[in-house]
Amino acid sequence: MLKKIEGLVLLLILALVTLISFENQPVSAAEIESKENVLRAMRKSSEYFRNTLAVHGGYVYYYSLDLRERWGEGKAGPDQIWVQPPGTPTVGLAFLAAYKATGEPFYLEAATDAALALVYGQLKSGGWTNSVEFNPNSKLTAEYRNGKGRGRNYSTLDDGITQSAIRLLIHVDQAHQFQHQKIHEAAEIALNALLAAQFPVGAFPQVWTEPVKNVEPRKGNFPAYDWRTEGRIKNYWDQYTLNDGVAGYVSTVLIEAYEIYQDPRYRQAVLKLGDFLIASQLPQPQPAWAQQYNYEMQPIWARRFEPPAVTGGETQDVIETLIKIYHFSGGDQKYLKPIPEALAWLKKSQLPDGQLARYYELKTNRPLYMSRSGKNYSLTYDDSDLPRHYGWKIESKLTQLQREYNLSKAGKQQSTKISPRELSTQVQTILKNLDSQARWVSTSTGERLAGQPKIPVNSQYIASEVFSENLQKLSAFLELIKAN
Repeated sequence: MLKKIEGLVLLLILALVTLISFENQPVSAAEIESKENVLRAMRKSSEYFRNTLAVHGGYVYYYSLDLRERWGEGKAGPDQIWVQPPGTPTVGLAFLAAYKATGEPFYLEAATDAALALVYGQLKSGGWTNSVEFNPNSKLTAEYRNGKGRGRNYSTLDDGITQSAIRLLIHVDQAHQFQHQKIHEAAEIALNALLAAQFPVGAFPQVWTEPVKNVEPRKGNFPAYDWRTEGRIKNYWDQYTLNDGVAGYVSTVLIEAYEIYQDPRYRQAVLKLGDFLIASQLPQPQPAWAQQYNYEMQPIWARRFEPPAVTGGETQDVIETLIKIYHFSGGDQKYLKPIPEALAWLKKSQLPDGQLARYYELKTNRPLYMSRSGKNYSLTYDDSDLPRHYGWKIESKLTQLQREYNLSKAGKQQSTKISPRELSTQVQTILKNLDSQARWVSTSTGERLAGQPKIPVNSQYIASEVFSENLQKLSAFLELIKAN
């Protein structure tokens, strides 16, 4: 009888150990399709994208199912690819993630094709504009470094354009162990141009054609003139900008460049950017940030529907960037110092529905909008009839940012990894949604796609962003398997 009890106890212990082991397993065979199915889906979908959709190795945002139409920000020409995310760099980085997860040369070749497409479209000024035109006779060409284009030579940091191109080049350069001459040279030229575009105070312009000038450093301040009618600057893009996530995008590419090449210039540039973010914070009663500044460090007009104002989106991006730079610096507390006041401002500035306004009026902090009549815009506090081409309200990230700040103060860092169980669930859905032609087909619910008119409900299309996100997640799943 005693032996029976001992045996039952042993079985109970074994069952308990098995249960605990199962709970600790990041992925189980019962939860997800086999590794072979994941590999097959990755390869088939990537072959479709590379062999059917690529033009000169590059990509646009969207494709009609019959492939007769291609769109970037607007309809794309037959020899045109898009640099602005989620175009060519986004797809190329997804291929590169697949290469790292599988070791299959096919993916590195696809990523290399995308990188070479960007090399073709690199401007003489070292960066990129939003698209590349391969037809030398087209009016859409720019002044390419290869001499095969003509037109403008404006390298831009708007919407992550040049930053995303550099990211793909430097990562593909690393994957080739810095032995691919064309890609290595283009990456080096681009990084040198980016460094030359940084003002000595640490800021970046939205656009550059040549190295920037030296400007006396100042602290963020409010304009003394009537900003509603005065102070407009024609070439506002030559001055300090934080619009559309410039701080976050630029800091990411410089940090990655430093990690890849170990060049101290990139580290210094990141820290200088952090110093500018500290200096450009406006004083009370709005200790936050604007999207566009003049050399006097005052908020200024950009486009006619972008007034001088304190901005919810750029303020959130700056807070995230300062936390990132704090960790990159090895824990220099000065990069955290501006954040508590900025978080308090975000908290008091949330709209009744929990969102943030894009713009808040200088000093009064009233949510500020625009009304439109034809091509004319007028300032208003009324949000009942807003122009639809622009995002006048944005999601508040206050809870997330407060958590990241608290962790940083405690010497910890927010984990960006998705949980294994959540990833496995997402992978099941991704595999299920792949159609018989190895495509992930998107169906419109009537929303506006980037740069497009409103898409009719139930219209179907292929999206580079969806492909890239899915390939990244499948690659992450394989990495998880390798790690366990």
